[in-house]
Amino acid sequence: MITPTSTQATDQIVGDWSLQLESKTPAWMSVKQLGDKPEVTFRLHVGPEGPHQDVKMVDGRLTFTLRQNKKATDVKTVDVGVENGKLSGVIISRAKDGTVHRDTFTGKKIPPVPSTPPDLSNVRFGHPIRLFNGKDLTGWRAHEPEKIMGWSVQDGSLVNTTPKTDFSATGAYANLRTEAVFEDFWLHIEFNIGEARNSGVYLRGMYEAQVVDRDSRMQGKQGVGAIFGQIAPSINAGKQGGQWQTYDLTLVDRHVTVFLNGVKVIDNQPVVGPTGGAVFTDPTQPGPIHLQGDHTSVKYRDIYLAPVIGE
Repeated sequence: MITPTSTQATDQIVGDWSLQLESKTPAWMSVKQLGDKPEVTFRLHVGPEGPHQDVKMVDGRLTFTLRQNKKATDVKTVDVGVENGKLSGVIISRAKDGTVHRDTFTGKKIPPVPSTPPDLSNVRFGHPIRLFNGKDLTGWRAHEPEKIMGWSVQDGSLVNTTPKTDFSATGAYANLRTEAVFEDFWLHIEFNIGEARNSGVYLRGMYEAQVVDRDSRMQGKQGVGAIFGQIAPSINAGKQGGQWQTYDLTLVDRHVTVFLNGVKVIDNQPVVGPTGGAVFTDPTQPGPIHLQGDHTSVKYRDIYLAPVIGE
């Protein structure tokens, strides 16, 4: 039975949240009220977003069990609630040997994605900024300084060299990000990805434009031209592995337009939340251009960004 107290507690927590974990793991949560039981999506960096299991509202707090990948060796449960407008929660991890770890977190509520797409014909962009000088890594740094740095500049290209060949979500090698952070923009970037290899370009560190070859086993929402896991390209406009390809990516008001090799494959579509692997989860704040290097080898070049300066 739904009580007035539980209904009020659910109403306060319904919506999208950027989470700040004690462990610094990037995370976000979305709660929707569907009938008498909330539906929860909750992502820890690269983990499954849900919907998650055993969702209950107990004493004004939401509890649920995180759905994890098959390799997980622990069980994670979440306890979260809102009091006086402030969100607080804890992720409790229980290992098979009985060890318990607690990761507390707070959260910032995110306004809904604008229901009306921006009129891009009225958007003014500034002069393009060259983000990569073709000579060295000025303006860039490893996102995870403790990992192996596989990035270097070779023959005018930004090259990630790693022995990793599988598509597993993380690895020993570092991702790369810009020192600078950006709000809305148009981004031009060229990439060369080998056959059966994988990388990605994260807009503001949140939304991944997938980087694979045309014939990759990853297609649709996971294929080239996609905003990974969220928006499939209208057609596969990719090229074979080992060829240079071009992305022109526009992000305005949390809507994305994607041109792949000169073909519009996503037209001003909303992005409802951070994609898997996002390192930033607050769309109200600026973020970096983030290149995936913990997957496989890849090359990038001719990286230009034109910031939005008015609408």
